[in-house]
Amino acid sequence: MFLDRVTIWVRAGDGGDGAATFRREAHVPRGGPDGGDGGRGGSILIRVDPGLTTLRDFRFTHHFRAGPGGRGLGAKRHGKSGGDLVIAVPPGTGVLDDVTGALLADLVATGQEVTIARGGRGGLGNVHFATSTHRAPQHAQKGEPGEERGLRLELRLIAEVGLVGLPNAGKSTLLGALTAARPKIASYPFTTLEPNLGVMDLGDAADRRPTVADVPGLIEGASSGAGLGHAFLRHVERTRVLVHVVDGAARDPGWDHDVIREELRLHDPRLLEKPLVVVFNKMDLQAAREAWPAFEVARRGEGLNVVAVSAESGDGLDRLRAIVGELLPAVDDPADLPEPFGVVVHRLDAAGDGFTMEREGDAHRVRGKRIERIAAQTNFDIEESAERFQRALDRLGIDAALRKAGIKPGDIVRIGAIEFEWGPDAWEPGAE
Repeated sequence: MFLDRVTIWVRAGDGGDGAATFRREAHVPRGGPDGGDGGRGGSILIRVDPGLTTLRDFRFTHHFRAGPGGRGLGAKRHGKSGGDLVIAVPPGTGVLDDVTGALLADLVATGQEVTIARGGRGGLGNVHFATSTHRAPQHAQKGEPGEERGLRLELRLIAEVGLVGLPNAGKSTLLGALTAARPKIASYPFTTLEPNLGVMDLGDAADRRPTVADVPGLIEGASSGAGLGHAFLRHVERTRVLVHVVDGAARDPGWDHDVIREELRLHDPRLLEKPLVVVFNKMDLQAAREAWPAFEVARRGEGLNVVAVSAESGDGLDRLRAIVGELLPAVDDPADLPEPFGVVVHRLDAAGDGFTMEREGDAHRVRGKRIERIAAQTNFDIEESAERFQRALDRLGIDAALRKAGIKPGDIVRIGAIEFEWGPDAWEPGAE
């Protein structure tokens, strides 16, 4: 099964909790805090594996989680970092945010990788919170949660030559004749249900061997979702040369040619700007030989490259190889790079002090990168930690904003994944 579009969920590892321990040694009274920091959680990376050609590894596996960081220990010992998780994808894979549809990465080169979800930072141990007036802090930070997100992976094959045409035009036979590929071939339409790849030897001095993709047959209306081929139209977007295969023995080869041209235009007008050669196939049949002269005159009148071949017998294939070789850019030509999936926009994700508030049913929802991180790293079972959190609400202006919004004792406040009840003895601004 050829799988070229999947949705997955990834979760980076949580950071380890910092330790709240104290030095305990003989003859060392009041040794002081010595809690170590928690380890960083593992990140999720996506890396190109040239040995893959589809996304079928994701057919039954949709959830990926990296390892968490270890807890901090006494004697200022740091927790162990969580192991990163690497997800392998084939060249030509676009990584998109499943919610916004924003392009996060376009992975085309062997070994290319991107960190798609960062592991949480480890919490600080209590050794960091000792001061001249507070020498035995019980407070230590919890580990920061790892990032999690839904992703959509879309594959666009990186093939230098793409074969397009109506069903039963002979694309698969042509692919087999030009390369060592052995696609399924039969004398009925829609034999090809998924793209096939092959490598063609041009036999030139440069010894170039371009990859050829046979895309399932298109029908009229394919660009708007009709038939089988519409799901694979995006696979011809990265090709350098298009080979339009026409069934020369069809009732009206000219009409067949115009249908595919229109579908390519409707899908993406830039496809018609690519170097293209029209292949008039099945010249081993009498009907094709009779239709060829008129078809050739019409296509050449449109300024198109056109060649008559018989994929079955091999006639005309050397001429086709020569034309394709002339149309392909040189190996070191910048134009030989794959067509980009889109533009990746890098946004600065700063943890500023800003926040927003809104009602969420009967609760008050506070959103803000910094306060959500502080809440996630607070151990509310420790009174000292809870008091530090309350002071953070005051310092960031959230306490005053909640009071201005009319919050009352007993109301629910939600910050990130934390939910708590607003008490009657809430922290008063400026209190010590």
